[in-house]
Amino acid sequence: MERNKFMKLLVINGPNLNFLGIRDKKVYGTEDYNALLDMIRAHAKELGAEAECFQSNGEGEIIDRIQKAYSDGTDGIVINPGAYTHYSYAIRDALDSFDTIPMVEIHISDINAREEFRRISVTAPACDYQIVGHGLKGYLEAMDWIVRYHRHSQENDSGLNLSER
Repeated sequence: MERNKFMKLLVINGPNLNFLGIRDKKVYGTEDYNALLDMIRAHAKELGAEAECFQSNGEGEIIDRIQKAYSDGTDGIVINPGAYTHYSYAIRDALDSFDTIPMVEIHISDINAREEFRRISVTAPACDYQIVGHGLKGYLEAMDWIVRYHRHSQENDSGLNLSER
C-alpha cells in the first residue's frame, strides 16, 4: 500500500447479520445492524480509512464481492460469513484465491463455546486472523488489526506477503 493512501476496508457480513437486534439477542446483543454500520464507519474515520459495508444472505453474492476486492483497491477484508463459516468451501476458496489483501474473520459470539457444528470454521484457514466472542467490538478490532498490519509492512518496507496462510 502506498504511503498516505486512504486505506479502503471492506466489511462483509453474511446471512442473518442484517437481523442484528432482532435475532437471538442473548447471543448477538440488542444493537441493530444500522448501529453496527455506524460503529464501523465512525471507527474507519478515526483510523483515517474508508469502510465499505456489504451484507448478503446469498453465497454467490458474497463470493462476487470478495472477487471484486481483488481489483477495486481494497486494502483489507473483514468478514463475518455467518452460517457459511461452517460449510461454505466456495467462500473459503474465494478468500483463498489471492494473498495480496489481509483478511480477518470475525464472529460476534464465541463460536468455540457454542453448539458443536458452530465450532468448525472452514473459512478461517483462508484468513490471516480470527476474532471470536468480542461482540460488535470485534469488527473494530479486526479493522485495527488490518491497519496495524499495513503499518508494520510499510515500516519494514516489506510489502504484503500473505502467501503463507
